[in-house]
Amino acid sequence: MGSRIKFKLSKHAEQEMDRRRIPPALLQQVLSRPDQVVPMLGGLKAYQSKIDFGGGKNYLVRVIVAEDANPPIVVTMYRTSKISKYWRGI
Repeated sequence: MGSRIKFKLSKHAEQEMDRRRIPPALLQQVLSRPDQVVPMLGGLKAYQSKIDFGGGKNYLVRVIVAEDANPPIVVTMYRTSKISKYWRGI
């Protein structure tokens, strides 16, 4: 079962979630059970999961998090079809 870490959404993240039509349940799913957590510049981390948005079209949902804050802050989020650009092989 996924963890229930509390996250705070930045104002920008709230706006992007609305603008990009990312439902809160999907955000919570990626944060609690990401397929990958990838380190980024500036100490940020990208929580990311491959999601089927219907019609057989998979997207990568990326949630960018500042983990050094307490609670961690969701800086922004988006979905992209460029999965291979961001996906890290294991």
